[in-house]
Amino acid sequence: MSHSIQWRSLWRLPLLALVLPALVLVVGLALAQGAQAQSDPQGEAATAVPALDADTWRQVRSGEVDANYRDSRFDSTYNLVNASGETWRQWRNRWVSPYGLIVIGGMLAMIVLFYLIAGRKKLDEPRTGRKLLRWSAVSRSLHWSVATLFILLALSGLTLLYGKHVFYPLFGAGAWGAMVSASKLVHNYLGPFFGILLLILLAKLLVHNLPKKHDIDWFRKGGGLVGKEHPDAGFANAGEKAWYWLLATAGVVVIISGLVLDFPNYGQARDTMQWANLVHGIGALGLTAVALGHIYIGTLGTEGSLEGMTTGYVDETWAKEHHNLWYEEVKESAVPEEQLATGSKEATGGSSPQSST
Repeated sequence: MSHSIQWRSLWRLPLLALVLPALVLVVGLALAQGAQAQSDPQGEAATAVPALDADTWRQVRSGEVDANYRDSRFDSTYNLVNASGETWRQWRNRWVSPYGLIVIGGMLAMIVLFYLIAGRKKLDEPRTGRKLLRWSAVSRSLHWSVATLFILLALSGLTLLYGKHVFYPLFGAGAWGAMVSASKLVHNYLGPFFGILLLILLAKLLVHNLPKKHDIDWFRKGGGLVGKEHPDAGFANAGEKAWYWLLATAGVVVIISGLVLDFPNYGQARDTMQWANLVHGIGALGLTAVALGHIYIGTLGTEGSLEGMTTGYVDETWAKEHHNLWYEEVKESAVPEEQLATGSKEATGGSSPQSST
């Protein structure tokens, strides 16, 4: 009996060897036909729907839902061919795209012009060599994570919006196709992580960014550009608070609109997706432009600023000139630079009230 079962099993092997390749061949032919149809949009349209003539477009614009263009989802009456899609395209190409070039290009031009005229903002007094803890390791890690994700999302978003005008002519269709595909994956998958980390960062820094009366004077003096005196500032000056609240408002809108685009399977209509795309583009382009100014001020534009976010410590002179009210609160916790180099407990203990920031 066992020999009979064994021989039957052996007999079935050649049969399976014939059937499986046949199935694979059938599936492959089906996929090939689908791919060929996608590579020939005109041919696909000719076989899928009737001719798109003037009467068809009049029907679409009137709001009638033809069975040939109806959404296949259950109980849906949504027309896949609709006038709102053309309206969205016009808004995107005639308004959003030029707006992005104006705000980002204008900000870059202003930064270059300001640097050529005013140069780098250096400290008025020599450094004391005594350091104050300004940013904890947790805060710095959170900041750099959000900053890195922001840059990746900005670059991938700009590639999706403008890349075809730059990279396609330079590298051709193959390279451009791979680039736009990678940009889409980066943008879609990193966007939610950026949103989560940004909300955590905003919550962590809220206490330092509440408006104060002296913030008005800071704006009136242009952050120290008008007059000879540095305006009063606490842990965050008025300019930093403005950037914070821009992220807390426009940034949150960009996050929400991005999630609407990222997860289209929650019942939102195509019109909703189109509006979310416009809102997302306008907000993201505006934030990118302002972020360029923030990056410039925090790196090349101001002496000593970058040190605080890389090492966690700032020099006493920098604290007195840029955040004098905060300096008065924490000046007793200043430690010599030599102690930081040796890593002594006195230096790293962090008695500063802001050491947990």
